Amino acid sequence: MGESTNKARVAEMGGEQMTQPQVVDTLGGRMHVRWEEGAAATPHGQLVFFAEFLAATGVFDRWVSTCPLEYRSGNAPHKRDVLGTLMLGLLAGHRRYAHITALRGDALAAQTLGMHKIVSEDALRRALARIDEPSSTSWMRAALMHSVRPALNKPWVLDIDASIKPLYGRQEGAQLGDNPAKPGRPGHVLHTFWVGNLRLVLDVQVSAGKQHTSLHAKAALGRLLDELEAQRPTLVRGDSGYGNEGILLELEQRNQPYLLRLRQTANVQRLVARQFERQDWSRADSHGCQMTEDWLQLHGWSKKRRMVIVRQRVRGGVARERRMEDGQLRLDPQASVCEGERLWEYAVLVTDVAHPIEAIGQLYRDRADCENGFDELKNQWGLSGFTTQDINRCQSTARACALVYNWWSWYCRSANPTQRMEAITSRPLLLAAVGRAAHSGGQTMLYLTPLHGKATLLKSLIANIRAALKHVKATAEQLKAADPWSLLLHYVSDRIAPVIGPFRPPTGLVGAG
Repeated sequence: MGESTNKARVAEMGGEQMTQPQVVDTLGGRMHVRWEEGAAATPHGQLVFFAEFLAATGVFDRWVSTCPLEYRSGNAPHKRDVLGTLMLGLLAGHRRYAHITALRGDALAAQTLGMHKIVSEDALRRALARIDEPSSTSWMRAALMHSVRPALNKPWVLDIDASIKPLYGRQEGAQLGDNPAKPGRPGHVLHTFWVGNLRLVLDVQVSAGKQHTSLHAKAALGRLLDELEAQRPTLVRGDSGYGNEGILLELEQRNQPYLLRLRQTANVQRLVARQFERQDWSRADSHGCQMTEDWLQLHGWSKKRRMVIVRQRVRGGVARERRMEDGQLRLDPQASVCEGERLWEYAVLVTDVAHPIEAIGQLYRDRADCENGFDELKNQWGLSGFTTQDINRCQSTARACALVYNWWSWYCRSANPTQRMEAITSRPLLLAAVGRAAHSGGQTMLYLTPLHGKATLLKSLIANIRAALKHVKATAEQLKAADPWSLLLHYVSDRIAPVIGPFRPPTGLVGAG
């Protein structure tokens, strides 16, 4: 009885503190603080413009309506609430389900997306567990393809890459594999298929830690190329993990041009040794690279293929690792570099395109741009987060992350077609603002206070987005059967094209064949 009385007294005192202003002495002077828990406010005030973007194009409604999630209980959350919560967590830069709790009080964001409420982290985890793997795969892959396909009518490059997602528990598929960043740490492998020109994701396949070789991505690559049909890429490009007979045959059977890097095997090293004796190396380009070519059939290959050897002079900063008498490893700068001795860094590429060797080297160097995209997905979005015990939910959230990333990329391109905007700069600029809602006369007035220093630039970007949506709405009214999302992508792509240009070899070079 006494304990209940004390609890009631504490609750009463807490209520008085909530209603009465609190005097707080800060470094900048005295301030009076009053809690307003019932006020409708959000730290993501500019979400209202992104919600307009989703509503005008219909992609979020389409994603929710096709979701295979089903409940039998009348007390279960709505599908829209579950998927909206996941999207809000990804937009906020969260990487763990536990971070969802930070969004629970944001009723204004939920209202903006047409949600009843933001669900808890446990409800989100349980909801994703109810979707079986085949249903999740067909649902998410169709959504990802729809988010990109209307923009693939122009020539484009497909980049493929495998990256490691480190794990810190006993999750399904957590195996020791090729993890150079964290040796000895188990993880998952993320095989990513990427639209190189636009930095968009076509698909992400999550595999166990030991399945980092291209063998485990070959089936997904073939299925993706078959689905694209007439919209296939002009070129498939990949690093040394994909330069093997299995991937080459998969591409050659479909007459798909490719440019892949080879591993430094013994046969490849012998090829390079022979080429260094040649005198017909190309003149060094602007990057200091020289190139030559040859035909080689490696052990296990079914035929000879065109090889392009690219070498670049290493200048300065050379150090060799030596083990000293005390067992310590030390770097000995320029220790064994004799006077006049040259050091070269080289790469061997295999391709079936008919470009001159100068164009081949530049095409592979352009792949460095997609590496920035992979880094952005892993470090600025939740691609390497939202981990659960089973790999199925990891796969679902990875594809959901890629889908929201694609939507946000098109949103940023609508704001500024001439420049890419990574999440580390675009989210604070286009999402963060204190929003306070006031309801009067059946209308909702949202007051925004920008938190970014470039408020003038922000308003012009929002104006560009609304102009794009106005065009989509006007065209959709004229063409009743037109897909608003396709209209938007065509509108934005036409403004991007003069900036990045279509994929083609340099002037005067032979076509791709």
